[in-house]
Amino acid sequence: MCTAGMALLIVLAVVSLFTGKYPLTWQGLAGGDGMQLRVFYTLRLSRTAVGLIGGFALGAAGFVYQTVFRNPLASPDVIGVTSGASAGAAAGILFLSGAAAVTAASFAGALAAMGLALALSALDQSGKQATIVLAGIAVHSLAQTALMCLKLTADPERELASIEYWIMGSLNGISGYSIGGNLLLCAVCVAVLFLLHRQVVLLSAEEGEARMLGVSVGKLRLAVLLVATLAVSAVVSLTGLISFVGLLAPHGARLLTRRNDAGTMLLGGILGGVLLTGADILARSVAATELPVSIFTSLLGAPFLIVLIVRGRKGYE
Repeated sequence: MCTAGMALLIVLAVVSLFTGKYPLTWQGLAGGDGMQLRVFYTLRLSRTAVGLIGGFALGAAGFVYQTVFRNPLASPDVIGVTSGASAGAAAGILFLSGAAAVTAASFAGALAAMGLALALSALDQSGKQATIVLAGIAVHSLAQTALMCLKLTADPERELASIEYWIMGSLNGISGYSIGGNLLLCAVCVAVLFLLHRQVVLLSAEEGEARMLGVSVGKLRLAVLLVATLAVSAVVSLTGLISFVGLLAPHGARLLTRRNDAGTMLLGGILGGVLLTGADILARSVAATELPVSIFTSLLGAPFLIVLIVRGRKGYE
């Protein structure tokens, strides 16, 4: 499964590099055409890298959320990180200037939401798994309230449209000048998650069983969620909100492998890269103007999930 997924991901990466309003050709790049080389290195290469690495990070982080919460419908929304990123981006659009400032503000909002959710869950010493979920719901509600208040103060003709477009998600504003730190953080977080994959799988067991195996469940859960949320916040601060990837990719990987191990986590990351890269290719090629990526992650994701559910049901009969 992983080999086939990697082959598909490589094909999509090549297609992504040559898809866009400005035409690129192998002959032009090999011949040293200045404009084509600038477009390739500054825009297409960075955008493709975000699709691949960002999608992989969302898929791997989604696997962690679903494993830790023992819920196949868990996603980054559970801990409020996407709502925090939305509120942060809205504040950046209203009170700061420049795309880099908006990215930094959304990143700060995501981290603030994560920190608040983890701090609230830490107040409960019982170690119940539901506490972090309830804390995430509370933080999500607070962030949505803050976002609505910010929208009310926005200029309807300029700032409000920018906020709404950011919330819909797009890779349009990505360039080679602004992605280095975010992609590095994604790569580090994903590497840490794979190093901790045994501990992540242990968290899917009953808490009593995990404690008998010598696992400090509370501390490990918080640490793993922190790393996964850092990866998600690094992605959404660049792209805006991307729906379905963190939910569908790991869920689809589990339905395909029927396992819950490092291989499934790897396949979840690969499927995440496939979904985000494929959706981005469609977003810049099916219409005269570029469309939000989340439209296509939803259009690709919903049928994909239906097919996997039907296949899984037949497999169990």
